[in-house]
Amino acid sequence: MLRVGSNVKATCMACRNLVSTNMGVRFRVPLQKLHPLSRAIHHRYSGNTNPQRAPHRTAARYYTSMSRLPMRPPKPPPGLGGRSYQQHRNFWVARLAARLLRLRYILLGSAVGGGYTAKKTYEEWKDMLPDFSEYNWVIPDFVWELSEQIDLDKLAKALPEMEEIAKLLPDLDKIGENFTFLKSLLSSETSGDPPLKATDSSAAATQDGSDKQYKKSSDKEKVDQLQEELLRTQLKYQRMLERLEKENKELRKVVLQKDDKGIHQRKVKKSLIDLYSEVLDILSDYDANYNTQDHLPRVVVVGDQSAGKTSVLEMIAQARIFPRGSGEMMTRSPVKVTLSEGPHHVAMFKDSGREFDLTKEEDLAALRHEIELRMRKSVKEGQTVSSETISLSVKGPGIQRMVLVDLPGVISTVTAGMASDTKETIFSISKAYMQNPNAIILCIQDGSVDAERSIVTDLVSQMDPQGKRTIFVLTKVDLAEKNLASPSRIQQIVEGKLFPMKALGYFAVVTGKGSSGESIDSIKDYEEDFFQNSRLLRDGMLKAHQVTTKNLSLAVSDCFWKMVRESVEQQADVFKASRFNLETEWKNNYPRLRELDRNELFEKAKNEILDEVISLSQVTPQHWESILQKKLWERVSTHVIENIYLPAAQTMDSGTFNTTVDIKLKQWTDKQLPHKALEVAWETLQEEFARFMAEYKGKDQDDIFDKLKEAVKDESIKRHKWNERAMDSLRVIQHNALEDRSITDKPQWDAAIQFMEETLQSRLKDTESVISDMVGPDWKQRWLHWKNRTPDQHIRNETKNELERLLKLHDDHTAYLANDEVTTVRKNLEGRGVEVDPVLIKDTWHQLYRRHFLQNALSHCNLCKRGFYYYQRHFVDSELECNDVVLFWRIQRMLVITANTLRQQLTNTEVRRLEKNVKEVLDDFGEDMEKKTQLITGRRVQLAEDLKKVREIQEKLEAFIEALHKEK
Repeated sequence: MLRVGSNVKATCMACRNLVSTNMGVRFRVPLQKLHPLSRAIHHRYSGNTNPQRAPHRTAARYYTSMSRLPMRPPKPPPGLGGRSYQQHRNFWVARLAARLLRLRYILLGSAVGGGYTAKKTYEEWKDMLPDFSEYNWVIPDFVWELSEQIDLDKLAKALPEMEEIAKLLPDLDKIGENFTFLKSLLSSETSGDPPLKATDSSAAATQDGSDKQYKKSSDKEKVDQLQEELLRTQLKYQRMLERLEKENKELRKVVLQKDDKGIHQRKVKKSLIDLYSEVLDILSDYDANYNTQDHLPRVVVVGDQSAGKTSVLEMIAQARIFPRGSGEMMTRSPVKVTLSEGPHHVAMFKDSGREFDLTKEEDLAALRHEIELRMRKSVKEGQTVSSETISLSVKGPGIQRMVLVDLPGVISTVTAGMASDTKETIFSISKAYMQNPNAIILCIQDGSVDAERSIVTDLVSQMDPQGKRTIFVLTKVDLAEKNLASPSRIQQIVEGKLFPMKALGYFAVVTGKGSSGESIDSIKDYEEDFFQNSRLLRDGMLKAHQVTTKNLSLAVSDCFWKMVRESVEQQADVFKASRFNLETEWKNNYPRLRELDRNELFEKAKNEILDEVISLSQVTPQHWESILQKKLWERVSTHVIENIYLPAAQTMDSGTFNTTVDIKLKQWTDKQLPHKALEVAWETLQEEFARFMAEYKGKDQDDIFDKLKEAVKDESIKRHKWNERAMDSLRVIQHNALEDRSITDKPQWDAAIQFMEETLQSRLKDTESVISDMVGPDWKQRWLHWKNRTPDQHIRNETKNELERLLKLHDDHTAYLANDEVTTVRKNLEGRGVEVDPVLIKDTWHQLYRRHFLQNALSHCNLCKRGFYYYQRHFVDSELECNDVVLFWRIQRMLVITANTLRQQLTNTEVRRLEKNVKEVLDDFGEDMEKKTQLITGRRVQLAEDLKKVREIQEKLEAFIEALHKEK
């Protein structure tokens, strides 16, 4: 085999063929058709001295090149004579033929090799299409649906035509002309009959020199022409590859797109990166116990403030999704972004079902606004940054799969408006993410500022001193090249020689011109144009694989998945051990209880509370009315006795008594009575509700719900408001009840007398107790219990004795003492050596007269037991005027009617409204995780929570590992 062109291996196999290899294409030319001189050269370099015979028994390999043949012919051996000039001419012609053949073979080989390369690239792209072997559950419907979706005719039209491919190939006619020219040249040289034969030696030499100069000039022109044609061919291939790449991207989008009527209605398996992201979301909420920490890989994006972290992340996500500001801090909390490939370019929050279409500017603006709101909401009052993570997923065609966490930018100085601990908080957040031994640190450095001003490089060096998981990114390289006097400084940075920080790789990117209105496509075009024309790349300061965000995205994704595959199974084993420890603790401490987490316990408590509320509707009407009547009388009895009955009864006149009673009852009904009645009803409802909850508490109920039930009860009562319209209707009912004076039968009369007697006896007992406290122990208590009176009680006792003598003399005395009577009592007491104040005399008189009046009223009540006959016939008898009995009958009847009205309102309206309030409170508490954590507490709850989380994490990790192995 003889190689014509660049240096490759050449092998002669039985001297049958001449094989030339260039750009993966082989051309075979029979040896007999070669020029004799070429055959001689061939046999000479193959080790055969006889040009007429081929070495059939041996095969030798040599590394040779026609371009390395000596420019000057070797000296002829002695004895060859005139053959020297002819050998020299033949060797020069062979060298010229070799050069011409090399150019044409290069051109032809590059054309055909380029076509082969394009075919190979297409096959690689075809292999890059998603593997649908995991989606066997949608076959064969998916195949037919996909074939219907893709217009094959349209796709065939999109492919280049044969005429276009033919245009890319070299001009074969011109190549044929060149071969004809070379053949005529070689034939004239070998036949010994040159075209122009010299007559003498001088003329031949002159003619030979002019021929050489003419041939050299024509050869140079043809070489230049062929080189220009080669460049044009390469440009055409480049354009064709770009077009095929674009069409391939559209084809992938069509393949990934699913029909809403078909596949969307079926359960679609989650992608690998989505499974992994779910595990990270669970771990972010998991309070690590038993030294179980989150060591799963993620890409942590750190850098100084305004270094371009967010811009790099947006270029990787292919959308401007983050809020922007000029010089101010915009990233106030960590943002976890899960990137994955999908048919549509959309974004979605973890806790929201809304999809943001990233191809629409209004959706992009809404997404940026939502991220800013979530950041500000996560920051507590008085703080500047927050450690609460915002989880976001971004899908789109051609996006590399990975999980990135954008952290707040590292600052050197706390400025006005920031919390005093902002710098330390940012450092602690960054360290918390970077100390994960499996986290990939994407260190962003601003290339437009002095490298000595960087803070983040020292921080990264502390967390990853060996640089085994750090990728360094230099941003704003366009400004750096423009501003730096020595561009070699950039080379030192990307080679890792300027910083003490070590890294796996170094990249240089450009993320725009600094305008917030630039689109991602325009930034990509600007970045590519910059690096194509940059002296950094042209002079070899930067390597091609170290530039553009596209290469950065590929490198970060590869490093991320490599780290995931190396560490995920180890993390799964750690959580498996943690699960075993938690289950052992539960079996030892709570062997007879189910493992109910906080949400399950809340649902159980919710059902119990609702059962207790429903029990209110089972209370009998008699029970409601009895309680309401009793509580209402306790609330209004003092007012009735002190402000209505006593003032009217002390008038000693029947007409005045009835008039006074009517006036005071009307005033009481209009102002106070309805309010008091509703207050009593509301308190009764609360007490019954609390009573039922207390009864359920004693029936083997779990005491873990006590705080929750008490909070639900208090909040429900706080929210409950009585129907205001009920007050107006109740006022009318009460007014009508008090207006009626007609006692129709003897039982009602007897009931009124009994009610009056019980009330007066209760008041008399209270009055006796007050007088006893005023005067102190009597002689029995003093002798039996060894008690003595105080000086004040002694004065009160002497005053009481003096006033009792006055009452015995005047049994029908009025309720108030006259001034002269007060003076007489005081002087009588002074005569016995007791100094007393007039106010004390009046106060003691009030209690004594009250007792005296109540005793007389009870005596009169006993007389009225037989007065119904006279009342019914309207007889007038001074001793049997029982107007006070009629008053108490009216009060009693009002109490009965009011209790009945309130009972109806309770059972028909208020109990149901209370049920509704309780349900609303439970729903609100159910949505408030902080409230549930506060009200349902204890080691048992926390242990169940940890068990649930660890099991969920382990199951999802196992599902992820299984999917990862399938993808391998």
